Amino acid sequence: MAKSYKEIMNDITSFIFDVDGVLTDGSVFVTNEGEILRTMNIRDGYAIKAAIESGYKVCIISGGSNEGVRIRLQNLGITDIYLGTPDKVATFNEYTAVSNINPEQVLYMGDDIPDYHVMKLVGLATCPQDASPEIKEISGYISHKNGGKGAVRDVIEQVMRVQGKWMEHFNGQHD
Repeated sequence: MAKSYKEIMNDITSFIFDVDGVLTDGSVFVTNEGEILRTMNIRDGYAIKAAIESGYKVCIISGGSNEGVRIRLQNLGITDIYLGTPDKVATFNEYTAVSNINPEQVLYMGDDIPDYHVMKLVGLATCPQDASPEIKEISGYISHKNGGKGAVRDVIEQVMRVQGKWMEHFNGQHD
């Protein structure tokens, strides 16, 4: 009998997230100067900080490349940030090997076709509610939240609650 997603969450030690469509809603704003701007959810940021403070590894693997995104992620405490990644599987394999992470202990959240193959390698593949049908089909958990609208918070909070760590980190700080 296959494990439920809640049972798998007991074993998660690491989170890997895509950016566009996961940490953002997939929309971009383009200024007159051609600068591309994205919005991110503050509650997702809070959950990322809580996870890092509680000892989880958090990594970003994204095909997109934007220095503003990198700065935001670094400000949240993420040190493993791979932007402009043409081959997510190779990056994932390198990251897990170098960081000595068992892929079975990884929760990966992706939303579209570029995430498909790497999501097949992890312990728990997850996606936002508005992910593509192909990604939903291979996900062990589909958030009730859309990308950029709290899906990241949803999965982090669930893992931390299952493991009894959600309120342990709380110290009144804000994102």
